[in-house]
Amino acid sequence: MVQRIDVTGADGVRLAAWEFREPPAEPRQPAVLLLHGLMGRALHWAGTARWLGEHRRVVALDQRGHGHSGHPSAGRDRAAAALLGREAFVADAEAVIEQLGLGPVVLIGHSMGALTGWQLAARRPELVQALVICDMRASALGEASQQEWEDWFRRWPVPFPTQDAARRWFGEDDPRVERPDPGRGAFFAEVMHEAPDGWRPLFSRSQMLTVRETWVHDAHWEELAQVRCPTLVVRGLDGELGRAEAQEMVRVLPAGQYAEIPDAGHYVHYDQPAALRAALEPFLEGVTVSP
Repeated sequence: MVQRIDVTGADGVRLAAWEFREPPAEPRQPAVLLLHGLMGRALHWAGTARWLGEHRRVVALDQRGHGHSGHPSAGRDRAAAALLGREAFVADAEAVIEQLGLGPVVLIGHSMGALTGWQLAARRPELVQALVICDMRASALGEASQQEWEDWFRRWPVPFPTQDAARRWFGEDDPRVERPDPGRGAFFAEVMHEAPDGWRPLFSRSQMLTVRETWVHDAHWEELAQVRCPTLVVRGLDGELGRAEAQEMVRVLPAGQYAEIPDAGHYVHYDQPAALRAALEPFLEGVTVSP
């Protein structure tokens, strides 16, 4: 069962949340909120949500500007920073937890979704019982990184003639791919939709740059240090989060733990879902329903 639940986010933006199976009558562990990364969507968590839902209520969110949630009309200016900035994403996650009666939750976030998770845990600790950070850096990435992304977006040969063509390009022909990466291709194929002229992304690339602009220039160590709940930092061996930085994040966290997934890149939940489950289960076993 996959059920869509509409939630009202910050500034009245409509958010699409997804519950992947019937919640257990008597859940033995806290509810889970799953947050995808930049350009992702809730359905990327489907495999993870199914096993998590055996003993928990599990909800995945299409974040604003992504998937089936509302896409705020904004350009790359100061007004857009409010509609597509950090505060809005954190407020949306807060709204989902409170409106659906989920909290306190285990919050599992990938990339940008992980940043949202630890910012929410720092600001509203009563809403987050435990946190999983999947392949997200705490350091500032800077203007060079933002320019690299802008150049990369220009290279996308959209529209793609078919969804399979998109899968092949992102998994094989994309200039950012060093070797064939089927998981990456599958990830991007799932964020394409059929338009009258071919297959296009569900999101606006211009808006994705605006979203990234609001956090890419800043370091996020201070908020990370304010996260008091048990936190697992997960990195793919070939991902974007380096080992030294990941271990420093664990050191900064008051209750940090570390897990490394071999043969996985940035999209760790696509590359090695079974290995990710093996890393998450021991951590989650220590998190029980609050009395």
